[in-house]
Amino acid sequence: MSLPAAAITLFASSLPAFADLKLCNRMSYVVEAAIGIDEKSATATRGWFRIDPAACRVVAQGALTADRILLNARALGVYGASPIPQNGSDTLCVAPENFVIAAARQCRGNQTPAPFTQITPTRTDDGNLVAYLAEDSEYDDEQARLAGIQRLLVIAGYDAAPIDGVDGPKTQAALAAFLKSRGLAADNVQSPNFFTTMIEAVQKPSPTGLTWCNDTPHKIMAAVATDDGKAVTSRGWYRIDPGKCLHPDVTGQPRQVYSFAEAVDGENRAIKYRDKPLNWGGPKELCTRESKFEVSEQGDCGTRGLAATGFAPVDMSSGGKTLRFAMP
Repeated sequence: MSLPAAAITLFASSLPAFADLKLCNRMSYVVEAAIGIDEKSATATRGWFRIDPAACRVVAQGALTADRILLNARALGVYGASPIPQNGSDTLCVAPENFVIAAARQCRGNQTPAPFTQITPTRTDDGNLVAYLAEDSEYDDEQARLAGIQRLLVIAGYDAAPIDGVDGPKTQAALAAFLKSRGLAADNVQSPNFFTTMIEAVQKPSPTGLTWCNDTPHKIMAAVATDDGKAVTSRGWYRIDPGKCLHPDVTGQPRQVYSFAEAVDGENRAIKYRDKPLNWGGPKELCTRESKFEVSEQGDCGTRGLAATGFAPVDMSSGGKTLRFAMP
């Protein structure tokens, strides 16, 4: 998926934190956030707090006294590589699932280091503190919610592009088709659980387009490539959690689709099974890189600082294909 550049914008003030702390999401992505509380040389972290577009979530209650408040935020795996820059100046420990870590500068067990950014939230009229997560597009709440719906519609295979937070006939037609396919009434769009409904739809096999399903106990990172007759474009990485499915963004009617997937551990290192990397690919060598990528020129991958990776052709003649990744 080609993701726009996005950044965490945190509207700041110099007020100390003595009330409930809220995070508000003005991005077009459902995000998971973790916070760090730094006080008197002791640092604790807690997460993950899921926040839908245009929603707010209290992440710390009561009299919060802290020398510093820090934040790490990530997009859900359905979006592929996270569009949120992870370049904070502090490295603190997090865990895969919901967690509270009292001493978060020395990781233990299944904890992993993650970059955190210091924030200074704004005090609101009700006495609470709030920090906003925002994209370069600077959506307001209404635009962020609509852009979030547009983004998930595109991932689910409906033509709701461009993802701009602007309503129009194209978005409405795509949304109506999605609701009809799921047997949902129009008023479901206003439901507080609508993003959950959409994400569940994206994570189910589809009769059209390409679907990846992860039947292993490991996280899988996948890449897709399309040949439109003029050029072959490869892009990734898409994160597929255990037991989940995902539809990569394959638009138009390409002549050929290719797929590559690899099981990785918590630090994104390739997992080996019987001394061989646990991956699913084929003979078609295409260019990839370790971080998020979209490459339209194939060949000479190594001389351009890229890796030559073996992709497998996918038979899309029936209109839809589900690839299930399982242990050998």
